[in-house]
Amino acid sequence: MSHDHTKVQEFFTARAADWDTRFPDDGPAYRAAIAELALRPGSSVLDAGCGTGRALPALREAVGPSGMVLGADLTPAMLEAATRAGRHHDGHLLLADVARLPLRTQTLDAVFGAGLISHLSNPEDNLRELRRVVRPGGLLALFHPIGRAALAARQGRQITPDDLRAEANLGPLLAGSGWLMTSYVDEDERFLAMATREG
Repeated sequence: MSHDHTKVQEFFTARAADWDTRFPDDGPAYRAAIAELALRPGSSVLDAGCGTGRALPALREAVGPSGMVLGADLTPAMLEAATRAGRHHDGHLLLADVARLPLRTQTLDAVFGAGLISHLSNPEDNLRELRRVVRPGGLLALFHPIGRAALAARQGRQITPDDLRAEANLGPLLAGSGWLMTSYVDEDERFLAMATREG
């Protein structure tokens, strides 16, 4: 495991136990973002970097009992918290790195990634791996329940021009990974970039 991975694991292991109590009001924002994926009953979807699985109930509602919901995360403590919260009933939890997913090529209809983009060790490669597991025309939603400016203010920092989530940076990054960005919203109460898998 690389040094980056160890750092990401340490960061989230330390926060896993009280993660949900720190952000209790995100449910509606998650549901609204997932609604934009327009998943149909029977669809298959991956929550990449699922953490404690906060998106899994809404993803399950969207795809119904016949659909497939997967939640992949690198940090065992996060998946344990997801199980304690009962979210393993909504989706199949995988201890896996988004850089090397244990999934067959072109098997998914969509990928949902909440707060994912800032934690990718190699964004272009990682986004290409997400593309690999999605069928042509499938969707990617990169979500955060708070916009870039509001998040920076909360963390006592400024947004910098090299922020990967800036529209001018994210569009080309996605394009270089085989995704076409179709919409981009960065408001105080949410960040949501949607993309379609090309080819």
